[in-house]
Amino acid sequence: MPSSGSGPAVIVIQEWWGLVGHIKNVVDRFAAAGFVALAPDLYNGKSTAEPDEAKKLMMELQMKKAGEDIAGAANYLCSRSDVTSATVGAIGFCMGGTLAIWSATISEKISAAVGFYPGGSWERTNPTWSNYSGKAAIIHAAESDGTSQAPGIQEALREIVSAGGSATAFDYVGTKHAFFNEDRPEVYDAGAAKLAWTRTLDFLRLSVK
Repeated sequence: MPSSGSGPAVIVIQEWWGLVGHIKNVVDRFAAAGFVALAPDLYNGKSTAEPDEAKKLMMELQMKKAGEDIAGAANYLCSRSDVTSATVGAIGFCMGGTLAIWSATISEKISAAVGFYPGGSWERTNPTWSNYSGKAAIIHAAESDGTSQAPGIQEALREIVSAGGSATAFDYVGTKHAFFNEDRPEVYDAGAAKLAWTRTLDFLRLSVK
């Protein structure tokens, strides 16, 4: 719950590690910024710090169930008396970045999406891009992932705009994948993370009403 007691709603979607401390911290940061934030647990209590196990958990994730969980989170947020917006924003990181961009195609209540360094392929989610009509998305791209010129990001930008939505990608020079994750000092970039956070808050405050 935001410190003001009410505010617009946002769903925070996990990386492939699960619902770990970094994601919980992002939820708290949104609350401090005046949002009602919720992170659905897509792994049902499982989390890991090991890349091989994280990959296994990600590959075992059923997209249909994940979509139902995310859409259910949007419905729940819209039902809360402390939510002042009629729609919901979604933000995610890595795997969650892909799911966040996808989420606006599966729920009419999700009007804006923020993807931090989403994956390079939309094969598993198979988005119905036409559902982006009247919606908006931004993507934060890491240089090590190929910047916003990566084919998957270019596809998303092109398809969202073609559907009648708006889409913008931001590149962060010299950054590595997961540059926003302060719990991973080997990739964390404080300057890029601060700029991306400011852009995210500005975008969601404008787009989630």
